[in-house]
Amino acid sequence: MRTHELKTGRHFGVNFDHGEDFFATLSRFCRENEVRQGYLPMFLAAFHETEIAGTCARVEDPEAPVRLPVYLEKVEAMGCGTFSWDPERQDIVPHVHVTVGLKQLAAAAFSSHLINAKVQYLTEMLVVEVDSPQMRRPVDADLWDVPLLTFE
Repeated sequence: MRTHELKTGRHFGVNFDHGEDFFATLSRFCRENEVRQGYLPMFLAAFHETEIAGTCARVEDPEAPVRLPVYLEKVEAMGCGTFSWDPERQDIVPHVHVTVGLKQLAAAAFSSHLINAKVQYLTEMLVVEVDSPQMRRPVDADLWDVPLLTFE
């Protein structure tokens, strides 16, 4: 276990609009407001289309992360996550998980890592800026190249 006290900065309420790309809009929000790292304690959304990590195929190594996309349409979503700063790319590195319900299939639900999403109607999100320590997400080569959150 690793723990770090977080010094938080500003808190934002953010609305994404119909048709916007979830991650591109989150990145634009951070750029326009000079937010480099933080967390998303919650968001509510409707997605026209989304991809989350998963598969129905046999997995060769059950310990390794599944990085294949599952494509879903017309879902309601709840999610949360973190985002760190990548100084080389000069952009945020988001890590977001969602639970989505398929409206046309009796709200059958799936939960996983969010790969991408296009907003349908709205996204209502809370963003909490973290002033310190610095948050990074380096790849851990010993753990299937999973990018793990670190505090510097």
